[in-house]
Amino acid sequence: MSRAAVRYAKAVLSLAQEQKATDGIQQDMNSIIDTIDASAELRMLLNSPLIKNEVKRESLRQIFKDTTNTTQNLFDVLIANKRVSLLGEVAKQYIALYNKLNNTQVATVTSAVPLNEAMRTKVLAKVKEFTGYNATIENIVDESIIGGFILRVGDLQYNASVASKLTSLRRELSN
Repeated sequence: MSRAAVRYAKAVLSLAQEQKATDGIQQDMNSIIDTIDASAELRMLLNSPLIKNEVKRESLRQIFKDTTNTTQNLFDVLIANKRVSLLGEVAKQYIALYNKLNNTQVATVTSAVPLNEAMRTKVLAKVKEFTGYNATIENIVDESIIGGFILRVGDLQYNASVASKLTSLRRELSN
């Protein structure tokens, strides 16, 4: 975690609060994270010292043309300060700060198949019951767990996967 990324994220959140635009910018940041994670070319563009800043600025403006003015201004500030390579990290830090501000946690659910809406509702209710906080769900599909799920919220983890149960059964039988 970069301290600079945290500082930029705090500045964007502060500005967003003044403009009462935290939700819109949160959507922008999620879009930035998803796009950077999905595109090796974009990661290369952001990290390359050989690509001119103007090319980076225009590329970001085209890729993220539907974002708020505050997010567009963040691109300019990061480019001017030669910190544009931190864009993905700034977005992640903004999301973390936004969630903390709204008493929301991210619940990571690893399952063998994608969660349907009914399961999402049940998981959100359980997370609220256990932690007292609202949550957003990040679903990771991992077929190696065979069935069931692994729920991780902050420091808490609940493993109800079939693979985990098979491993513990194998351990018991070998003793």
